[in-house]
Amino acid sequence: MARKSDQLHLTDDEAAAWEGFLRAHSTIMRALSGELEQADGMSLSSYDVLLHLARAPKRRLRMTELADAVVLSPSGLTRLVERLEREGLAARIKSADDARGAYATLTDRGRARLRKATRSHLAGVREHFLSQLTPQELQILGDIWRRLLTQHAPDMPLQGITEHQAVQSRHPLPRKQSRLDGKFDPGRDLRSGSAS
Repeated sequence: MARKSDQLHLTDDEAAAWEGFLRAHSTIMRALSGELEQADGMSLSSYDVLLHLARAPKRRLRMTELADAVVLSPSGLTRLVERLEREGLAARIKSADDARGAYATLTDRGRARLRKATRSHLAGVREHFLSQLTPQELQILGDIWRRLLTQHAPDMPLQGITEHQAVQSRHPLPRKQSRLDGKFDPGRDLRSGSAS
């Protein structure tokens, strides 16, 4: 635990780690957002919503769960899903068990649009982020994000259905075992693919 005199300052290493994370995230996300908008006419927020729906069982999530997953306020998500509905990419369905609840669901058109956008988005992720790191650095970063998410967001696991699988599958995918954590192994499944 830091002493009182240290609580107002970060060490040089702490500042470099924290500020570097914030600036790198902001810079890379801005680049990815601009590229996705230019290539596919889609915002990164829309892409994120469609991807979470594609990953979900039956391609649908409660609006409250989806808002948490994409880190939007309920009203912000409602506006975004309304926009996606107008474009035919998503739909809202009333909950059978909760009169006030609703689900967002991915339409076939939304799935096709997500599949197209994923190609350009992942090319940007590779260019701006993955290609800048060694395999060992990627593994270390993955371990760090898992540790932080386990502590601060245990309901949001880092590993899950990959973007490739989410856009290829019409149905929920079987979970495959990873030697690391008993969860899905994205590297193996990206190589083998999943045809629809």
